[in-house]
Amino acid sequence: MITRKEALELLHLKNSEKNLINHALESEAVMRGLARKLGQNEELWSVTGLLHDLDYATTKENYPRHGLDTVEMLKDKLPEEALAAIRRHAFEMNGSEKPETQFDYALRCGETVTGLVHAGALVRPTKIAGMKPKSLKKKMKDKAFAASVNRDCIRECDQIGLELGDFLQIAITAVTEIAPEVGLIAE
Repeated sequence: MITRKEALELLHLKNSEKNLINHALESEAVMRGLARKLGQNEELWSVTGLLHDLDYATTKENYPRHGLDTVEMLKDKLPEEALAAIRRHAFEMNGSEKPETQFDYALRCGETVTGLVHAGALVRPTKIAGMKPKSLKKKMKDKAFAASVNRDCIRECDQIGLELGDFLQIAITAVTEIAPEVGLIAE
């Protein structure tokens, strides 16, 4: 399996945009937090979160390839369960099979929630410090806030056995741990 160091090098090679790197780092952190909570393989889940959008720079104009090109790049670097989760995280776009496993759903809701957490932190004077699930739940109701974030996908946390508030707390805690790296600390 690919190491985190190798994964980071590959991520930077394939994505030069800071926002894509931040999304990957936040997805990695959330997936690690979910794996810890659910008793899963933290290394596998976190590196899958880190690399799930590896093809985004080249597929953002060709959504039917999103996830599929990443799987091609990683086919000898990750186990099949991780490759399946990567394919399935974007099944609506790429026509692959629907999510089936806890891993699939964790990646879908875990990577999606990062957009809500990040946007929520950017509008707070203290950034992510002190953020609570209650405030994110309120933001979820405002369809204009972080409009591109798929709320239904976030609610798929129930498919991994987590109530929305608990899921949001895991995400907040995970992103807080890497806040300096992704620009979410108050100056």
